[in-house]
Amino acid sequence: MLNSKEKILIQAKTLFAERGFTDVAMRSLAKTVSMSAAALYHHFPDKNTLYLETVQYAFADKALLFSEVWQLYSSAEKKLELFVSSLIQALISDCEFHRLIQRELLDGNTERMKMLAEDVFKEQFSFLLTLIKEIAPEQDAHLVAVSVSSLCMRHLEMQPLCRYLPNWKQEHEAPEVIAKHVIGLLLNGLAGKGL
Repeated sequence: MLNSKEKILIQAKTLFAERGFTDVAMRSLAKTVSMSAAALYHHFPDKNTLYLETVQYAFADKALLFSEVWQLYSSAEKKLELFVSSLIQALISDCEFHRLIQRELLDGNTERMKMLAEDVFKEQFSFLLTLIKEIAPEQDAHLVAVSVSSLCMRHLEMQPLCRYLPNWKQEHEAPEVIAKHVIGLLLNGLAGKGL
């Protein structure tokens, strides 16, 4: 059974994904979860705290999945493949989390971007940097890590349009097909010189 805080976080995730940070009011959220505003503020002193904890809550299961990838005794290339596959699967299976990220990227609020980078994504990004440095030490690891994430996210964001473009196939929406394609692009590009 969920406690009050988890109920709030689940509903906040839905609201932030649908409306964005600016259009979610604390009083409205309190009403949605059938509690007083005072009770909501007991758990979360302000909207920034609520938002950060909501994104952390939404990312927690994905971080566990990625941590399993990093801990495998496997080649760096295999870990990268598993990470890409896990990231794509996570984004497909949790549309609200994907929308939260999209909204933040579109909004571009400096304070929230910094907060998300430092408090939610930094650890996983650091693991990805280490892996990339092992695979391609001559490449700019930061740019490659951003490219990995971007390739995965943009493939999924383009799907509604791609269905109507020439040569589209149903299989192009399968997570394993996308992951294999992205990994092929990455590993071939990383193996190339002068990138």
